Amino acid sequence: MSVQIFGDQATEERAENARMSAFVGAIAVGDLVKSTLGPKGMDKLLQSATDTESSMITNDGATILKSIPFDNPAAKVLVNISKVQDDEVGDGTTSVTVFAAELLREAEKLIEKKIHPQTIIEGYRIARNVAIETLNRSSVDNKSDPEKFRADLLNIAKTTLSSKILSQDKELFAELAVSAILRLKGSTNLNNIQIIKKAGGKLTDSYLDEGFILEKKFGINQPKKIEKAKILIANTSMDTDKVKIFGAKFKVDSTSKLAELEKAEKEKMKNKVEKIKKFGVNVFINRQLIYDYPEQLFTDAKINSIEHADFDGIERLALVTGGEVASTFDHPEKVRLGYCDSIEEILIGEDVFTKFSGVAAGEACTVVLRGATEQGLDEAERSLHDALSVLSQTTKETKTVLGGGCSEMIMSRAVDQTAANETGKKSLAIEAFARALRQLPTILADNAGFDSSELVSKLRSAIYNGMATSGLDLNNGVVADMRESGIVESYKLKRAVVSSAAEAAEVLLRVDNIIRAKPRTSDRNH
Repeated sequence: MSVQIFGDQATEERAENARMSAFVGAIAVGDLVKSTLGPKGMDKLLQSATDTESSMITNDGATILKSIPFDNPAAKVLVNISKVQDDEVGDGTTSVTVFAAELLREAEKLIEKKIHPQTIIEGYRIARNVAIETLNRSSVDNKSDPEKFRADLLNIAKTTLSSKILSQDKELFAELAVSAILRLKGSTNLNNIQIIKKAGGKLTDSYLDEGFILEKKFGINQPKKIEKAKILIANTSMDTDKVKIFGAKFKVDSTSKLAELEKAEKEKMKNKVEKIKKFGVNVFINRQLIYDYPEQLFTDAKINSIEHADFDGIERLALVTGGEVASTFDHPEKVRLGYCDSIEEILIGEDVFTKFSGVAAGEACTVVLRGATEQGLDEAERSLHDALSVLSQTTKETKTVLGGGCSEMIMSRAVDQTAANETGKKSLAIEAFARALRQLPTILADNAGFDSSELVSKLRSAIYNGMATSGLDLNNGVVADMRESGIVESYKLKRAVVSSAAEAAEVLLRVDNIIRAKPRTSDRNH
């Protein structure tokens, strides 16, 4: 009989049960997202239980896992690694989750054979180091040759897009993403790339515009185009031609008094506009409203004004034109103005936008995405974001490896060899790691509807026999040369997948007790 030592609100699960619940949770999460892996992966439709209107279609691992509330602690660990992968590299979120789940699935079998979790952890550590070292050795670095490097980037973009909604037009979008990233000149600040989604038209109508586009138009009666724009970006209230005295009541005994009040307000406004004129600008962009009277004053002064540029827009605009957001206008010499060659109104679909071309930060550009449905556009944006993130990381860490299950198989081969040289039970854990690595190409083949055991054993024998660039061609269901097919992935992405998944598996393997307790409340404080 066990002695009850816990209070009324705590429960514990011990050794086997605790571990089971950790494994079951993690494996279930892996199974949930694994059907989205690879070029033939399927999408998930997520519908909100409370708001039946909103639904989302996606195959981005992190997005799927972020949107589902899990109760199982192990499931949460996997959600976290997919999130970290998303923040760090931007893509590979499904791979990292699936791989961690496969490592745990293997570990579960080992534990049934009475192998101690610490032994498995040691084996996994050895295997992980070997895998990453091998990955590093098999990587290629073309940063010294701009043309080859651009080809690498294009291939990476195509590879990452081929498993997403944009796969049909991956040529167009890969070109678009690479051009956008190369404009950043090595910066990983994706804020310079603005994405505008406009429903209507088809995905192939999307394009890259080398300026900055703001979803606003100029004031009334102002010219539609301005050359050599000097821009004052401001966050100030320009709506004082209405009487506003907060929280105060005032009585006027005649209309003339009211008129005086209004006149005073108008004077105040006029002074402000006079101050702004001293900057010698020809464009004034405000985050808040600009009322009719000041707008007219601007028009008379030949200054174009844009009102209510939303916060995101104005912050980014300041970044891009090299200006800064001003809120007082007493010291013109202290304010940095923005500059660009020309500003004009353009039409996208049915709507008027203002386009800034020739901006000071030459790195800025705007991607205009078109598409038939809102859900499709959102998913297109997520896919593009993955591609952009991976590319921008690759401009920093320029090494590339081959996709299509090739890198996994090379790592698995090295890990298998290590296992053969290792004595004791650790070697079983090392072998298990190699098996988990081989699960990734297996899932790729399964998702594409091919006979995975046959394909993967072919791939395995190709790579184990030294044909180091073999991988799965999932369009035709054959083993092909990945270098020739241009299926290239970022080394940083693959490395992150292997190390994060191994780490997550290790964390969960260490668990041997799960204690659930309610938090302390004021009546339970002793």
